[in-house]
Amino acid sequence: MIQRICLTVIVSFILILKGYPQKIITLYDCYDAAMKKSSLAGEQELHTSIWQIKDKNLSKNWLPSLDAGASFIYNSEVIDLGEKFSTVPIPGLADAIKPLPHEQYRITVDITQTIYDGGATKAARELENTNRKVNEKQTETDLYKLRSQVNNYYFSILMLDRQKESFEGFREVIEKRIASMESALKNEIIVPSDIDIMKAEKIKIEQQLKEIEIKKTALLKILSDLTGIAVEPADQLAVPELPGETDIELMRPELQYFDIRKEQLQAGIKTIATRRMPKAYGFATLGYGNPPGNNFLKDEFAPYYIIGAGIKWNIFDWSRVKNEKEILTLEQNIIEKRKTDLEENLRRMLEAKKAEILSLESLLESDRELIELRKKISSAAISRYENGVITAAEMLGELNAERQAAVTYELHKVSLAMAKAEYFNISGQEIK
Repeated sequence: MIQRICLTVIVSFILILKGYPQKIITLYDCYDAAMKKSSLAGEQELHTSIWQIKDKNLSKNWLPSLDAGASFIYNSEVIDLGEKFSTVPIPGLADAIKPLPHEQYRITVDITQTIYDGGATKAARELENTNRKVNEKQTETDLYKLRSQVNNYYFSILMLDRQKESFEGFREVIEKRIASMESALKNEIIVPSDIDIMKAEKIKIEQQLKEIEIKKTALLKILSDLTGIAVEPADQLAVPELPGETDIELMRPELQYFDIRKEQLQAGIKTIATRRMPKAYGFATLGYGNPPGNNFLKDEFAPYYIIGAGIKWNIFDWSRVKNEKEILTLEQNIIEKRKTDLEENLRRMLEAKKAEILSLESLLESDRELIELRKKISSAAISRYENGVITAAEMLGELNAERQAAVTYELHKVSLAMAKAEYFNISGQEIK
């Protein structure tokens, strides 16, 4: 019978585990999932698609352009060669030469081929490429801000877990103490009010556990919504083990964004410079009209064509290009100053966070000493209570002090892990 009961319990436990598998979730998992779930995550692919389309269009600058056109012109005055030759002593000559027509009809196809564009297309493609990098880095910068939100909820849940563990352990201590005191009450060694003090403390602990459970449920829901990970109450959030290294290079995406913005402006300067470069092109016109081409003496519809080449060179632009390049250079200076200002702010934040880390490490050392002392004090308090030297309330106060010391130690450990995570995030280093 006992074997059957044990087998049933084991099978039930296995089924429960299968139905609610426990996951170990890391801080990096939450970072990665939050960035993938964000609506901003798809922007980088969109920016790449936009750049590819623009680059494809720019590469077609070297293809010939085709333009169709049609025109009708009426001239009020035209050359009358018959009138000009009326004085020539050749009989019938003036009558044989007809005057030019007043109307002109043309249907044309114009073809233009760029031969040399002064580097304009190349510069424009470089500019579009840097525009893509700027947009992608801006999206990355916006996504990076999600880490602070993840930190707040992730470590708040860890702190609630530590508090819950502490309260549950203290409840077990109180329950054992109540069982011991009930035995003493039967022997009339203690008074009933001593047990009532312990039972009241147990009710208080259960209230606090319920409050922790409600807070944790709310935080788990927020973290699940933020990351897209279905975080269950049974899941375990791992405390990140981060190195104590506090002298690391700044790798924030905002700083990289400023560098790419300067590249973008430099590409803009190159693009502007191409406006002053000479440009060569060839052209051809295929037409059908009356008169055909420039043959004004032919009064009938006929096909014709024109072929040629040309050069354009803006030799004087009233210093417009120079002024625009100067404007972009000044904007580069502004960006450099903003980058320097951000670096200084980040370094100040790192120094403050470094001080917080050192402070927490120092607190942990004293917490361990305090816990050992509190254990001795609690043990002595129990002995003194059993010998009737102190009251149950006084003994409970010492047990509470020991529990609080243990809770403070665990919370300081979580706070230290959070401070290190924030230090890494401020610097821009990846947390694995």
